[in-house]
Amino acid sequence: MQQRDEGGGTEAQAKDVCLRLLTDRARSRHELEVSLAKKGFTPEIASAVLDRLEKAKLVDDESFAQQWVQSRHKYSGKGKRALSMELRNKGVSNELAVHALDLIDADDERQRAAELVRKRFRTLQLPDPSGPDARTERDKVVRKLVGMLARRGYSQSMAFAVVKEQLDRAGADTEDFDGPDSM
Repeated sequence: MQQRDEGGGTEAQAKDVCLRLLTDRARSRHELEVSLAKKGFTPEIASAVLDRLEKAKLVDDESFAQQWVQSRHKYSGKGKRALSMELRNKGVSNELAVHALDLIDADDERQRAAELVRKRFRTLQLPDPSGPDARTERDKVVRKLVGMLARRGYSQSMAFAVVKEQLDRAGADTEDFDGPDSM
């Protein structure tokens, strides 16, 4: 069982690699498989070690997905679409990803988007509403804010609604603001 295969390592060495990686943060089984493959461990050794780590509850894709979604939503401000792609890239099954993403409801996602817009809004200058280019300048601010939310995985409709709400609070003229179709 502790034999060294050509180009690989022993199960004990593979286990050590996995445990070192798991001390940084939780990881999906797929991430660990990829790491072991890069280090030259055979698929058989990787599979045996990961099976044992799963039995010991040290590798659990469901728990990983839930932790990932909560953390990335709260601290990085990621929306569901971005989180779904991240989980897919981490090798989490679609079923587990959907279950983890269900932990974030629409209100939570909208609140987080509003927080991000408020924070970013503080650094932006709203144009003088009586200025000749007021609408053009306002639309630039809107594009910046909506773009920021889009890059973080928020839907276009939610992004425009949250930005309009912030503009209204700031006293900007949004009477002609129709959302995505007006850009």
